[in-house]
Amino acid sequence: MVNIPIKLYSATSSKSISFHQLHDKCQTRIKEMRWCPSCERKVEWEEISKGYEYSKGQYVILDEHDFEQLPLASKNLIDVQAFVDAEQVDPIYFEKTYYLEPDTSAKKPFALFSEALKGKEKLAIARITMRSRERLCALRISEERLLLTTLLWQDELRLEEAPEIPESKISKQELSMANSLIDLLSKDFAPEEYEDHYREALQKIIDAKIEGEPIEETKPEKGEKRVVNLFEALKASVDKIDKKSKPAKRASAARARTKSKTVTKRKATSAASHKTKRRGAA
Repeated sequence: MVNIPIKLYSATSSKSISFHQLHDKCQTRIKEMRWCPSCERKVEWEEISKGYEYSKGQYVILDEHDFEQLPLASKNLIDVQAFVDAEQVDPIYFEKTYYLEPDTSAKKPFALFSEALKGKEKLAIARITMRSRERLCALRISEERLLLTTLLWQDELRLEEAPEIPESKISKQELSMANSLIDLLSKDFAPEEYEDHYREALQKIIDAKIEGEPIEETKPEKGEKRVVNLFEALKASVDKIDKKSKPAKRASAARARTKSKTVTKRKATSAASHKTKRRGAA
């Protein structure tokens, strides 16, 4: 077995706007206190122990020594178990992603492993111990980087509780219209095109309150008339998208025609210049 010392860095970060809880009367920040109802006093962190409730009000205590003694093969390393095709792992298993970086002494084996994984177009399924628990994870290549994505265990999924797609009689006309809607909206995924409008609007309110400026009240858009008929609803969606796409298509066609004319003009100018040069040479 080849051991490759690595470092983990979080590949994602939450951009949610967070708030503190304040006492409404004096605007003082609320403190959450660890309180023992039996001793009727505040409890410090060093006085906290971990207990597993095996029966109502009955606990078994585990200390740091107990956790250190756990026989985990994935402790202090990433234990690769198998290599699987990426499409076999449903995205429902994906949890959090990390970047991997090799230690200075492990650059070559790290590069070798990454190159081999990229050539096979597979995921490496492994185990790793993080934050006092063993996690299933997948190693994969993305944009010339080796990523580790933690996965949920099988028993952590609640698929049996999810309702199945109900059976319903769908006409060919409705299915055709639905397919047309999908075709109209089909494009390459460009994450930079999508923004968190709720967060932007919330930030504007916060900034306005900080500056003491009046807050612009925006009226919610009037909802379109509800169409009960599914076919009519799909048709309305297709027509709406088609109307939006026509100006863009016309602009694109106009740019193409302008570019074509420019190229033709350049070719004509070049040909005339070449002809003039030949006459001068004669």
